Amino acid sequence: MQNNILNRRKFFATALAGVLATSLPFPAFALTEAGAKQLVNSVVSDITRVIDSGKSENAMIRDFEKIFVQYGDVPIMARYALGADARAASASQMRQFTKAFQGYISRKYGRRFREFIGGEVTVRNARKIKAGYEVRTSVKLRGSSPFDVTFLVSDKSGRGKFYNMFIEGVNLLLTERTEIGAMLDARGGDLNRLIKDLNRSG
Repeated sequence: MQNNILNRRKFFATALAGVLATSLPFPAFALTEAGAKQLVNSVVSDITRVIDSGKSENAMIRDFEKIFVQYGDVPIMARYALGADARAASASQMRQFTKAFQGYISRKYGRRFREFIGGEVTVRNARKIKAGYEVRTSVKLRGSSPFDVTFLVSDKSGRGKFYNMFIEGVNLLLTERTEIGAMLDARGGDLNRLIKDLNRSG
């Protein structure tokens, strides 16, 4: 039961993160504390709209990936997820991996949206950090106690975007890198094989 709750928390937080990375681009001026909080507040509304849209699962996933591609800092996130192996990859392989990664993440988490109907996210505060802002929220899912989710937001790419998050102190992008690394190891370090399999999984 406890593992199920933790899994729901992780999937909710990462699905929320995926939309946060994509939903509200800021124009190319300095991101402020208020702007970082606005970004998170806006994504709460956006994710509620997606959940309540009544669309089919496949339609929701397609919408999620379109937004992710349009506004998410997908190349940075994909490179981080691939870790040290990204340095040995060719430019062509990185392009292919990035596209496979965005589809994999969109399918993996997009399929879980409906499990979080009735969830509530409350933005508590934000503070300046070296790379941008840290925005702390409290998330309440039905049937579980509230838990902390922290979003890291930056405008280094020219507009406000999410680039990482922590759920109760756990670095979720690092978790994805660990999982991607294990998948690559299981394929003998063959990145082309991983790319092919990512395109079919999630």
